[in-house]
Amino acid sequence: MCHSNSNYWDFCAIIAGLLLTLSFSPFDYAYLALVALVFLFACWQNISPKRAALRGYLFGLGSFGSGVSWVYISMHDFGGAGVLGASLLTALFVAFWAIFPALSGYLIVKTMSINKRVAQVLIIPSIWILVEYLRGYWLLNGFPWLQIAYSQLETPLAGYIPLVGVYGTGFILALTATLMVKMLGELIHLRRMNSVLGLIITITGLWATGDLLRNQTWTHEIGQPIRVSMIQGNIAQDQKWRPENKINTLLKYKKMTEEHWDSKVIIWPETAIPAYLDQVKDTFLEPLANNAKLHNTDLIISVPVQESPKKIFNAVVTLGQEPGMYRKIHLLPFGEYQPLQPLSTFVLDLIHIRLGDFTPGTISQALLKAGGYPFITLICYEDAFGELSIHGLPEAAYLVNVTNDGWFGDTIEPHQHLQMARMRAMETGRFLLRATNTGMTAIVSTKGEIVTQAVSFKETVLTGMVIPMGGMTPYASLGDKPIIGGMIILLLSAYIRTKLRNEHL
Repeated sequence: MCHSNSNYWDFCAIIAGLLLTLSFSPFDYAYLALVALVFLFACWQNISPKRAALRGYLFGLGSFGSGVSWVYISMHDFGGAGVLGASLLTALFVAFWAIFPALSGYLIVKTMSINKRVAQVLIIPSIWILVEYLRGYWLLNGFPWLQIAYSQLETPLAGYIPLVGVYGTGFILALTATLMVKMLGELIHLRRMNSVLGLIITITGLWATGDLLRNQTWTHEIGQPIRVSMIQGNIAQDQKWRPENKINTLLKYKKMTEEHWDSKVIIWPETAIPAYLDQVKDTFLEPLANNAKLHNTDLIISVPVQESPKKIFNAVVTLGQEPGMYRKIHLLPFGEYQPLQPLSTFVLDLIHIRLGDFTPGTISQALLKAGGYPFITLICYEDAFGELSIHGLPEAAYLVNVTNDGWFGDTIEPHQHLQMARMRAMETGRFLLRATNTGMTAIVSTKGEIVTQAVSFKETVLTGMVIPMGGMTPYASLGDKPIIGGMIILLLSAYIRTKLRNEHL
């Protein structure tokens, strides 16, 4: 469908990458994700694997260059890097992640040259999603931003999310794009109209089924609604850790908490307390905890915990009826720990960026409880990982995400992050309470709908009701492994079948 030697199509691959970014929040042109994939997959027809890799890389430059440009803000405005250093690191960041669409293109075209008929139906979406999985879950502790399924929360494909999660839903979207490319090829050459009709029926069936599934309820209420309040302190990131601001910050959160003792649960955002736990435990937190008990209120507070000079945790503590602590499991690379040592530390020191060095918590931690129910705790971008969000089900009655997107200012990142958090509510069939420092603080329903949301960059308290839920969605019961395993088996089967066929020729 694309001329193999046309530089025009190479350039347009970048445009397709830009279109993919527009499918995510805050733009929310969800169907542009399908348009972008159709274009990209079409331009991988009838070209060499190397050319496909080039077009995939250009696509990646377009999508990541526009979709994660907020990295510059975090490094320059709040990380302490100069314009040149922040620009260089942002360019390297984008250039690195653009490798993954290039890898997809190379592998897809290489596979199509072996078994074209099968590849165009199932192999293309399988390779695309497996590469997404590699990027989003494994490499450098995972970077799941701009995974295609996150753009589909408002489309009929959202019905598949509680069944197959982010990767399964992404597979169906990529499969749709593959079928549309095949259909367009048949139409352009005016051939096999019966095949075109079959493709139209298949695509319609996939999307109609998803739309029907949106009405399916997988979990159930297990108690009365709980009144909750989430404090949005709106403390600028460049002011948050200044020693002279510590007392005023503590007093602000204390005052805003005391104004909402009528709530059963009160939540503070990520590292709301600009000090280690042992520095504020006796003088500040214990009196606050005693006051919470008197009002029959539970507090969920995020605070760094230092257990030894080299053992520091990003943690959440509960104060009130049932005290407890959760230590963050999935750390943010380059923000909370430094991978690729000693290279990463050398580069960051060179451009004068000082970042955290935390220790990960263990997966076997007990669930925290507040408002009479256990809940799943997700700190910062832990809400970007579906497998982590289902650990603790079916016992957990709701999800709590404390985060601080103040690092990224007034960019598209907080919108994208909330969109990813909404996916977790849909996958688990649980309400999600999301407390942030500067925005976007919100209550999300089991269907991923925003029940109520605070205005960003405003000191405020968001109060609402959350319903404790029980039961399990299919995805919560199975996780990602069956979906990923099925795609791997599909690829291996195609390879083995092709190899056996060639041996008999």
